[in-house]
Amino acid sequence: MTWQHKINKELGRYAGVQFSRVSKAAPESPARPPADAADRLLSEPVFILSPVRSGSTLLRAMLDAHSLVHAPHELHVRRLAVEFGTSLAERSMAALGHNRADLEHLLWDRVLHRELVRSGKRHIVDKTPANAFAHQRIATCWPDARFVFLLRHPASIAASWHEAAPDKRDREAAAADALRYMKAVQRARKARTGLTVRYEDLTADPERETRAVCEFLGVPWEREMLAYGRPDVLTKGLGDWRDKIRSGSVQPGRELPTPEEVPETLRAMCRSWGYS
Repeated sequence: MTWQHKINKELGRYAGVQFSRVSKAAPESPARPPADAADRLLSEPVFILSPVRSGSTLLRAMLDAHSLVHAPHELHVRRLAVEFGTSLAERSMAALGHNRADLEHLLWDRVLHRELVRSGKRHIVDKTPANAFAHQRIATCWPDARFVFLLRHPASIAASWHEAAPDKRDREAAAADALRYMKAVQRARKARTGLTVRYEDLTADPERETRAVCEFLGVPWEREMLAYGRPDVLTKGLGDWRDKIRSGSVQPGRELPTPEEVPETLRAMCRSWGYS
């Protein structure tokens, strides 16, 4: 251990901040709803819950073109975590009635609220696909959260997921991995109320579908949503980055697969979502 690292360690011990080369997994804290409405800066945040490769970047780009709706790139706020550097820091927060999950909720709320304020709009939408795995935690953090469920033919999802990184996922692996997201979305649909939108309908009749979304959000429909322009973020890992989304307008979806083209592992999900 270098002298500088020793000094940092001692300073961290004094300040309640942990300096460590190896981070240890923090024990789970029970997630609790806010004690009162004043604990949250955000009101009715919107979350698009969808599997990967389901058109969520298209939907968020169309929503972000609305004058009252801010739909930024994938935010991954559920991965923002809080740690106590010392037992004294933990005891201090406990005396205020906060556990680790409470503080994480405050952090998530502050990040989204800051993003919304900077946009100058009224409503914020997060479309991170992995949020489907955390729908309960999101609903606990924001009891007034609203949910839009975006579905797509399971075989089309799997095919697009394979094509996004064919060197990393063969078709079988892509189907299995995408199915995890589909099951998470299905669990969320059973547990939460919200609006269901299908990618095939969104690309076939974008005006009708965006009108339905606007009605759900309580905002007037705006024609600018149909020609959303170039998305402000086209970075792999923060949403779609391929040519269709770069076009700035809604492009036709791929043809639906035939029954013979649907992998066996996805057939039950096809039936659950109404894709014959």
